[in-house]
Amino acid sequence: MSVDLDWRELTARAAFASHRLIGWIYWDPTAIENHAALGIENGMGYYISSRAGGLADAGPDVVTAAFYSIHPDFVSFSLRVAAEVATTEQVQMARDAAVESGLHGFVPEICDELAALGPSLWEVVDALPLAGRPLFAALRQRRRSDAPLVSAWLAVNAIREWRGDTHFALHVAEDLDGAAAGLLDAAWRGHDDDWLPRSRGADDTAITASIAALTARGLAGDGRVTTAGIEYRQHLEDHLDDLCSVAWKQLGEAQTLAFCNLIEPVGDLLVERINTTAGDRWMPAARKRGMDR
Repeated sequence: MSVDLDWRELTARAAFASHRLIGWIYWDPTAIENHAALGIENGMGYYISSRAGGLADAGPDVVTAAFYSIHPDFVSFSLRVAAEVATTEQVQMARDAAVESGLHGFVPEICDELAALGPSLWEVVDALPLAGRPLFAALRQRRRSDAPLVSAWLAVNAIREWRGDTHFALHVAEDLDGAAAGLLDAAWRGHDDDWLPRSRGADDTAITASIAALTARGLAGDGRVTTAGIEYRQHLEDHLDDLCSVAWKQLGEAQTLAFCNLIEPVGDLLVERINTTAGDRWMPAARKRGMDR
């Protein structure tokens, strides 16, 4: 291992690559069609029910708690319409089928190398602690795919959701509600409006209350997140990268670099899939800061 390796920077790179590898599936027309084929009208609620996986069996309150910033009514509706016609495993299998066809169709050049990384990625998943990471735990306990490419993708998704669980726990520890977290994130990413928290279901009342709370902490003023708020959000991101470096250290420098170098050249192409299927603001974590409009 390089003595001077910056694990915070490499973790940030790997996380960004992971968001790009995973994010396109949540708006993929084939995945939504597969969801609809289960008997769910127009594939409604696909994002929530497919992402929640086996955690959905614990009920909407548990999923709402794990998703942190997504409105509970959207969670309840999505899980209800899926549960009326399908099991959580059927929902995930419908999504997985679109992963396989999508990767081969959009980025065939990465498929063999990504599949080969699968066993090492699962070793990381199995080594990560479960405590406080409910969505990750639900993904880890699922039976693993026999298809090497899908298996590797699922392992990356599990590591990504381990980071997500950690991110939300950090926000809870900092006494940030979902709307406040969204406002800080939007400002840090260069948005000049409150689209991001509203996209998760925050209304005028929630936005107003969160701005007031941030203002009381010196992180907002005149109805907007301030420079101090953006600096604070960067501090949280740095802390998150430090906490999450454990995953990529487990994978090791050489394989982490190999993963980044594999995904980075096709990252823009995968984000363009989101632009085409959903619009140019969704999945902000997969977009370069200041260029996510």
